Amino acid sequence: MYKLVALDMDGTLLKEDKTISKENLTAIEKAKENGVKFVLATGRPIKGIEKYLKQLDLIGENDYAVSFNGAVIQNTKTGEIIAKSYMNLNDLKYLYELSKKLNVNIHFLTPSSCVTPKINKYSQLESDLNNIPLEIVDFDNIDKNTTIVKIMFIDHESILDKVIKKLPEDINNRYTVLRSAPYFLEFINKEVNKGFGVKTLAKNLGINQEEIICMGDAENDIHMIKYAGLGVAMGNAFPIVKEVANYVTKTNEGHGVAHVINKFILGAEKVC
Repeated sequence: MYKLVALDMDGTLLKEDKTISKENLTAIEKAKENGVKFVLATGRPIKGIEKYLKQLDLIGENDYAVSFNGAVIQNTKTGEIIAKSYMNLNDLKYLYELSKKLNVNIHFLTPSSCVTPKINKYSQLESDLNNIPLEIVDFDNIDKNTTIVKIMFIDHESILDKVIKKLPEDINNRYTVLRSAPYFLEFINKEVNKGFGVKTLAKNLGINQEEIICMGDAENDIHMIKYAGLGVAMGNAFPIVKEVANYVTKTNEGHGVAHVINKFILGAEKVC
């Protein structure tokens, strides 16, 4: 029996209008009544998912969230962090110089804000999406005590397509590099990703790998989909995500999360 379900947010649990469908809500409620735990595994900060945690009734003593693509794992009620892996000023200096060389916009996230050297619509989108303040700061004079969780290149899809092709060959040896949206390219600590986050949380909860379902749609979901006992790609997922999944469900607009819960948890089917 599956005991833990890790859900990506955008493009997975959420419809395109950023709401959770009645079908998904109902299925999650029924599974929870059967003792199944749910965790939101997202690239967003915890602030950016608060309203969804409340809607799903996932704010309790034994509820957790995997945020910042696995860089932070914390209790949703107490705020206690059970695992974290941040970046440093040297990372920011290196990636800032690279962004200028490649002529691409950049920002980074602290636990509670989005910081950019110049205003741009993609940083504003990040700020609005996660309900966090947008700060304009000179990256050559960053306070040494600043907590840097992740650094991102943010720009039009066509620009990021070109940037990715021009990244240094050793970039993947230095960082975990994830494209979480057509206009978001993320750099986080080399040791972490959503798979690491789910694995760490499962170990903390005493849940085995084969008892876990992970669902997602984008490249930043691949690690947890490959790790899960049942790795699920959304019908709207990137092709590369579908290739590594055990099962492809319906789209986020077609209540794909509910379909998996009904089929494999409430219907008690199992994938070998």
